[in-house]
Amino acid sequence: MAEPLPASTVTNLRDLGGTPLADGGRVRPGLAFRSGQLDLLDPTADPAVAALGLRTIIDFRTDAERAAHPDRTPDGVRHLVADVLADQLARAGVAPAAAQLKEVLADPVAAERVLGGGRAEALFADTYRALVSTASARAAYRTLLLELAAPDAGPLLFHCTAGKDRTGWGATVILSLLGADDATVEAEYLSVNAAVRAAFAPLVEGFTAQGGDPETALSVIGVTPGYLRAAQDEVAVRYGSVERYVREGLGVPDEAVAVIRERLTDRGRSSTVAP
Repeated sequence: MAEPLPASTVTNLRDLGGTPLADGGRVRPGLAFRSGQLDLLDPTADPAVAALGLRTIIDFRTDAERAAHPDRTPDGVRHLVADVLADQLARAGVAPAAAQLKEVLADPVAAERVLGGGRAEALFADTYRALVSTASARAAYRTLLLELAAPDAGPLLFHCTAGKDRTGWGATVILSLLGADDATVEAEYLSVNAAVRAAFAPLVEGFTAQGGDPETALSVIGVTPGYLRAAQDEVAVRYGSVERYVREGLGVPDEAVAVIRERLTDRGRSSTVAP
């Protein structure tokens, strides 16, 4: 699994480096990081962040999320916006629950009506399928991979709000391309639950104190194997494999994938995407 970093001003900061790969290699540390939003980031007071030497930050959040909690970025770092959920928001007229966690849990009665009785799981599964199928999501993850493959690529951090859904799928795509097996990919995806639940503990406590169902709250702020499986199944149905999803769905050329594999694995393997 990715290594959690002891940052004091960034939630859920993790280095994908060290993740084991099926061929016995590992992901190189210090190159690909994931986290929650960066609105409280203070690199001068947070040595764990300052030590990363970040060159690029990719923000997967919606316009509303960025306006409410704008990123604070270190001097000299490129900040790219890649709104994963733009198409879902345009289609439904309202952002998915993944983009408004605090708002969803502010009213237990409304939350139970919309999310109770297993409806949260169904809604999140729909969101995860859209992470694969919508044009805005495909463009966002294409940006992520092309930035990792860029000739001047350096340490890169990608994030959303909590660092669990949009960010979790981004990490899944990277690790799958690098050759992590299914169990490792799932373990990395689920490993953020402890950090996310700690970060949102006051919100959950307030929700339950007002009579909200704690299971509903946990289904919103956490991640489950079923959420990940919804996106993976969408890839399988539409493309048959992650490699074809990356090539045909995201439009990332084989040469870029080969660069990513060489750069981000400790064995320096160069390979092309399989048919």
